[in-house]
Amino acid sequence: MNVDKRIIETFGLAKEQYADMDVDVDDAIERLNRIAVSIHCWQGDDVGGFEERETGLSGGGIQATGNYPGKARTVDELRGDLDLALSLIPGSHRVNLHASYLETGGKQVDRNEIGIEHFQGWVDWARERELGLDFNPTCFAHPLADDGFTLSHPDPGVRDFWIGHGTACRTIAADMGRQLGTPSVMNLWIPDGYKDTPVDRKGPRERLLARRDLRG
Repeated sequence: MNVDKRIIETFGLAKEQYADMDVDVDDAIERLNRIAVSIHCWQGDDVGGFEERETGLSGGGIQATGNYPGKARTVDELRGDLDLALSLIPGSHRVNLHASYLETGGKQVDRNEIGIEHFQGWVDWARERELGLDFNPTCFAHPLADDGFTLSHPDPGVRDFWIGHGTACRTIAADMGRQLGTPSVMNLWIPDGYKDTPVDRKGPRERLLARRDLRG
């Protein structure tokens, strides 16, 4: 028996078993096809990103190494890898971008200065494939994240930098949503925290709450 025939027959048996429990498998699959999963872009390069800087993946509690074999080395390689993955995943999906996956044309742009122009290539790519885009600030792998604190940092200057980054990301996500005709969800992951029991647990929380609006 060839593999395809075996799969079809096994699937038929599974459908019968689910039908005994009043589950319509065909209907379930049809519903599933209408649910868009937001696929993380950083699965393609181990969270390395494409910033024009020498900083590695230190700071901010990130545990990835950024050096697994075969990872995408450029934005075009990553988009090509995503094209292949999406061709093998049933349904219509979305792609979730981190702010560090920008395209600057070789220029160094700090994170509080990014704009939609640095992600327009992603927007155009998504539009051609009828995909939605979601977005994430990148609050790690940056010199101002080395202390383990960003939006709750005790230094007002460091806090203001990360507030500026978050504000820029909200603007970018909103523009992505407008261009693609589907709301872009901005997921704010804040890595701040101690790895031991600190004397002051309340202070960082108060500083974070004071900045919860991200000036938006």
